[in-house]
Amino acid sequence: MSPNDKVRVRFAPSPTGHIHLGNVRTALFNWLFARKHGGTFILRIEDTDLERSEARYETQLIEDLKWLGLDWDEGPDVGGPFPPYRQSDKMDVYKGYAERLIKERKAYYCFCTAEELERDRQQAMAEQRQPNYSGKCRNIDPAEAERRRAAGEPAAIRLQIPERPIRFHDIVRGDVEFSNEVVSDPIIVRSSGMPTYNYVVVIDDADMKITHVIRGDDHISNTPKQVAVYEALGLPVPEFAHLSTILGPDRERLSKRHGATSVASFRDMGVLPEALMNYLALLGWAPSGGDREIFSKDELIKEFDLDRVNAAPAVFDFTKLYWINRHYIKQSPPERIHQMGTEALQRAGLLPASVNGNVSGWTNGLIDLLAPYVDQLDQLPEKAKIIFNHDAAAALALPENAELFASDKTKAVMQAFAKHAVNESPLTPERFKAIMDEIKAETGAKGKDLFHPVRIMLIGSHSGPDFNKLIPLIEDGSKLELPTHVKSVHERVTEFIATQKN
Repeated sequence: MSPNDKVRVRFAPSPTGHIHLGNVRTALFNWLFARKHGGTFILRIEDTDLERSEARYETQLIEDLKWLGLDWDEGPDVGGPFPPYRQSDKMDVYKGYAERLIKERKAYYCFCTAEELERDRQQAMAEQRQPNYSGKCRNIDPAEAERRRAAGEPAAIRLQIPERPIRFHDIVRGDVEFSNEVVSDPIIVRSSGMPTYNYVVVIDDADMKITHVIRGDDHISNTPKQVAVYEALGLPVPEFAHLSTILGPDRERLSKRHGATSVASFRDMGVLPEALMNYLALLGWAPSGGDREIFSKDELIKEFDLDRVNAAPAVFDFTKLYWINRHYIKQSPPERIHQMGTEALQRAGLLPASVNGNVSGWTNGLIDLLAPYVDQLDQLPEKAKIIFNHDAAAALALPENAELFASDKTKAVMQAFAKHAVNESPLTPERFKAIMDEIKAETGAKGKDLFHPVRIMLIGSHSGPDFNKLIPLIEDGSKLELPTHVKSVHERVTEFIATQKN
């Protein structure tokens, strides 16, 4: 590519399922490269797998990409100068190029049946040879091939690979070479008439003036076949950059068994899009200037460089993603976190379907209290159990509380708090502080000996939010009509003492 050529890159997913992290990172790197160089980012839908492609998956992937913060300059929904942007709308074009290759004797009809090909493959393996196509149909006279096709005999179309190595340059891996024996003569159109991926992708990229093909390294073995198609058609070969595989924490290829792997699942978990974008950018790419890990979208665009993409596999670290997500939760406008947190609590059935008035204000306070303690916002319902799910019997049965309950000082603090707090309804933070000072004077308890027993009585655990914020939420929540009743301090203490006696 000359310095005057404008960068044109594409992300070309197949709408056969939810878009997973490897594909999303590919989309992100293409987008960053285009934006860095003032180029064009294209979304193309590769839906030639008609049996598995579904419109709902295309809709979902578009929504996921937009949620992540990516936009495209050309695509099926925005148009562009090189339509169509769905492969299924381009069959006549692929057919025309295939006929041209046949006419120029760069491709040929193959009449081998699936059974013949399997027998040849098994024999080659038994003889410890590369199980490639033998090329037996290469030398069929074109007139004879046409006669057999006219008679209704099924035939695929194969590209004739030249008798020389196929070479290409990879920006990430350097110069790459494949022998022609390894590549064999690939099928470009099946006997059903359906063109194959390695053929149509070349036509699409050439028609759309793609300058750089940035994709996962699982496509490296496809690249020599595609280069051969470019050369056979006399089309310019783009530059390639193959991104490393993403591995799970066990260094096996990332899959569902490691946890969430799709954009939709992370969105449902309450991972913020800017956090996921930030983290994905660091998978296989190293920014300049040290070990910095937090980057805004604009900073990523400014920093991104394909020369700093690493060929080694990248390990997906969920802990690091959640650390980044916590950063962005803290940096986000409160209104945004309130809305997302409210939706998470509604999905869990803790809030009514419609939240407004006093319930809305109380809910926002609850989210402000709990959000600093979560990795992703779908953890809020679990954290909110301290407010909604007071269970004295469960608290008394917890092994971690057993040592505390055995202490005479703990018993004295609990008895004193019950005596003072049971008659205080509602209990204000100011009165709570005064009561705790009185208990301290009465029992001599201080620090954790003073506060841990009270905290266990109120929320079932000796650790939790600050009492000044916790007490008002409990008391105010007890006055609201919610799907799950919030017990007041008075109710909690009364229940705890009764359960303890039993």
